[in-house]
Amino acid sequence: MLSRRLLRVKILQALYAHYKSNSESIAHSKKQLFFSIKKTYELYHYLFLLLVEITNYANERIKLSRIKKIPTLEDLNPNTRFINNRLIKQFRVNKHLNIFLSLNKLNWKNYPELIKNLFLKINDSEDYLSYLKSKEDSYTADRKIIIQIYSNLIIQSEELFQNLEEQSIYWNDDMEFVINMVIKTIKRFQDASDENIPLMGMYKNEDDKYFVKQLFCKTILNGEEYRLLIDRHAQNWEIDRIAFMDILVMQLAIAEMLEFPEIPTKVSFNEYLEISKYYSTSKSSNFINGILDKIIHELKQEKKIVKRGKGLIGEDR
Repeated sequence: MLSRRLLRVKILQALYAHYKSNSESIAHSKKQLFFSIKKTYELYHYLFLLLVEITNYANERIKLSRIKKIPTLEDLNPNTRFINNRLIKQFRVNKHLNIFLSLNKLNWKNYPELIKNLFLKINDSEDYLSYLKSKEDSYTADRKIIIQIYSNLIIQSEELFQNLEEQSIYWNDDMEFVINMVIKTIKRFQDASDENIPLMGMYKNEDDKYFVKQLFCKTILNGEEYRLLIDRHAQNWEIDRIAFMDILVMQLAIAEMLEFPEIPTKVSFNEYLEISKYYSTSKSSNFINGILDKIIHELKQEKKIVKRGKGLIGEDR
C-alpha cells in the first residue's frame, strides 16, 4: 500500500496545484488528488513489469547470439540464470499483476532502447556478475539479485527517471517511494508462492483513504484560520514573505494535528519536517520547526489538540 508519507506528499502537491490554479472547486482538486494516487499505484505495477521486460530482452539476445554465422562457445552455451530467475517467473504468472496491467493498458513496448540500456547497465554490474558466477543456485539467490537490481541500479537510472517524467507528470517524485514498495512486496514472495500471491493494495485500509480526503479538504476549508495562526507566531515575518510551500506544509501539519486524534502530535510534526527538507528551501526545516513548536504549545494549552487512544492521552511532542 502507499505509505502515509507518500500520501502526505501527494496531498501537499495537490494543495499546491489547487492554490496555484486559483480553483474554487475543492471537488475538482480532490478528484485530481485521487487520480494522482492511482497513477502512483500504476507505477508500482509498471516497475514489476519492467524487470520482466528486461529479462525478455536478455532472452532475445541469447537467441540471436546462438544463430550467429560463427557463434562462440559462450554464444552456444550461455549462462541462463537471469532469464530463468525464479522470482521473475512468478512475476510473469501473477494474476493480480497481469489483470491490473491489462485493465490499465500498461506496457513498455514503446521504449525498447530504455530496456536495452537498463539491461546493459545490469549486465556490467558487480552484483549481476557475481550472481551469474555463484555456485548457489537457489530461490534466495534469485530473489536477492532482483532486490539488488531495484535498489542499486533501477533507482539510480537517470534515463529511467527522465522516461517516467515524460510519460506522466504524476510520476516525477514517486520513484524512491514506489521502489521501496516493490522491494517490500518482493520480500513476501517465497519459493512456493503461486500465481495467486497478492501484491499490495492502493491503501492499507479505508482509514487511509479517509485520511487523504479529510486532510485535503480540512486544510483548504480552514486555510485562512491556519494562515492567521502561522502569521501570529512568525515573529518578524509577514505572511506574504514566507515561502508559499512552507505555509502549505505548516497548514497541513496543523490540520493533521487538529483533525486526527489517533495520530500522535510527534508523528505529524516529524513527518512534515522531513517533507519540508525535500519540497521547500534549505532553511525551511528549522523555520517550520520553530513556528510549529509555538503553535502546538498554544493549541495544547487551549485544549484544541486532543489525542485519543492507547498511549496518546497526555502525550508529549
